[in-house]
Amino acid sequence: MARAQTGNDAISEARRAFFEAGRTPVGQVPGAILQSWRRCRGLGLAANARPAIEPIDAPRLRIMREQHERLWRLARAEVEMLAADAADTGSIAILTDADGWILDAEGSAAFLDKAGRVALMPGACWSEARVGTNAIGTAIADGLAVEVRGAEHYAAPHRILNCAASPIFDPQGRMVGVLDISGDASVAQVHALGLAQMAVANIEHRYFDEGIADADLLRVHSNRALLGTAREGLLAFRNGRLVAANRVGLALFGLERGDLGRASYEALFDGAVSRLRDDGALHDRSGRVLYGHVDEPTRARRARAATPITVSSATSSRDADAPLFDEAQRDDLARACRVLDAGIPVLVLGETGTGKEVFSRELHRQCARAGKPFVAVNCAALPEGLIEAELFGYESGAFTGARKDGSQGLLRQADGGVLFLDEIGDMPMALQPRLLRVLQDRELSPLGGGRPVKLDFALVCATHRHLEEAVAEGRFRADLYYRISHHIVTLPSLREQPARDALVRTLWERIGQGRQLTPAARDALAQYGWPGNLRQLVASLRTLAALSEPGSDVGLDALPAYLRTRMAPMPRPLAPLDADLDAITLASMRAAVEACGGNIARAARQLGISRSTLYRRLGADPRVL
Repeated sequence: MARAQTGNDAISEARRAFFEAGRTPVGQVPGAILQSWRRCRGLGLAANARPAIEPIDAPRLRIMREQHERLWRLARAEVEMLAADAADTGSIAILTDADGWILDAEGSAAFLDKAGRVALMPGACWSEARVGTNAIGTAIADGLAVEVRGAEHYAAPHRILNCAASPIFDPQGRMVGVLDISGDASVAQVHALGLAQMAVANIEHRYFDEGIADADLLRVHSNRALLGTAREGLLAFRNGRLVAANRVGLALFGLERGDLGRASYEALFDGAVSRLRDDGALHDRSGRVLYGHVDEPTRARRARAATPITVSSATSSRDADAPLFDEAQRDDLARACRVLDAGIPVLVLGETGTGKEVFSRELHRQCARAGKPFVAVNCAALPEGLIEAELFGYESGAFTGARKDGSQGLLRQADGGVLFLDEIGDMPMALQPRLLRVLQDRELSPLGGGRPVKLDFALVCATHRHLEEAVAEGRFRADLYYRISHHIVTLPSLREQPARDALVRTLWERIGQGRQLTPAARDALAQYGWPGNLRQLVASLRTLAALSEPGSDVGLDALPAYLRTRMAPMPRPLAPLDADLDAITLASMRAAVEACGGNIARAARQLGISRSTLYRRLGADPRVL
């Protein structure tokens, strides 16, 4: 029976037949719903009671999110896109793990409030066994996309919801999560299921971007135009055996996920894989021509990526400003690289002199766009009257003093590569909406008219400012902040590094050119707090080298007066960057909520942030739970 013919009356009648009379309302509800009702009844779930859903506490939720970091990272762009659309239609986008635990929920602030009344929120589990028939849990149980509308939910209190969900599978065919769109049952969500399925196709396609270890990855389709999109077929073969594939790749050959690990290359293709490399085309066993190409096995690439990052002493004079990447920073680089390659912006935070640009340049060197431009823009250094023209370019005659032939602009110079917006926290408010539009549409229009230009760049931003505090005070747009802050890397200050003595030794080996630091001088250098961080330390060491003779010993008397006093490390600032943004922001948020008498929506409006963000941040603070 078509869903369009299944109205509220028909569903109500079907519920009475099933739950009260014990009859099977075949044809009155979709088959997937009826099968789910039967499963839930078999589990002894009560249909008219509100399920006891108790969200986990904030520490456990943080751990759960960390455990599913790859899923969250690869799904983030799609969740954000759906959340923006969902906010306009009074609904929300939800990401769960494969057991139905909600990792993230974003969208309409008004509906988040309503959803919260039935515990449709981060930290809650919506498996079918816990809450009965619902799109998330039923999609997991069936392994298929499903819609559950209004009273089709098993639990009567959930009839306020319309939900559409699609499971997410990794390349090996394992279910890793669910993407769901939920809204008010009184509002028709006509395209919700289609949108969820399209988003999941993009997520599953993104899983292959990191490659399949020790396997040839074939990207094929009978239609050349679909190559490079989420609709291309992806099939990975290791030793002639199919070990990974996306839905399109399986569908091209009529395969199921259970065929992974069983199907052979010879059973699917007529001709060696080298023909696809050489000719860009290959016949399958039915004689059909498939176009595409082959990605090389990823063993060598991954081995290179795992090599520790060090700064060679041979490049001492050039790289003395570079931080010595310890294990934690190498991990930060690797994670940021994966995020950037997935098309997600990276925000680098750190006090002045901690090496934010050096970190960002190393990130560019390691990412998939390493051979493309790295365009650094200091948002604080550009003249305010010219910053828009410098960033977006302009046509000839756009303003007095404009170049005769116009200007391409810095954003277009970054096309294909990485755009680094340094000191993003100092960007003028008037310019922020236009930058946000470019980041959303990846398209810009030069000043003075001209045809819109499509852009393709990865975005890295950096700042020493507390952006969340700036958002709360109205000095930085909340929507721009949430656009650039999906993945944050915080660089530690020099005073926080416990092995400062070793750092001084290593830097002096690069800079001192054979000169020796006496133990007293080295101790004084290591004990100082260095408010200017690595940049100040390197400058001081260079000055010492310049003022001393080659081969000499540099003692305590050669140090500047502020170092000769053997000062204890400088006290931490009252509001250090890593005392995070979190401590300051949460205090402001709690104060706002208290001032608003506990009204979350009103507090969010006063802070200039979304209600979902406020709820999520407060939910991560154990003092608020």
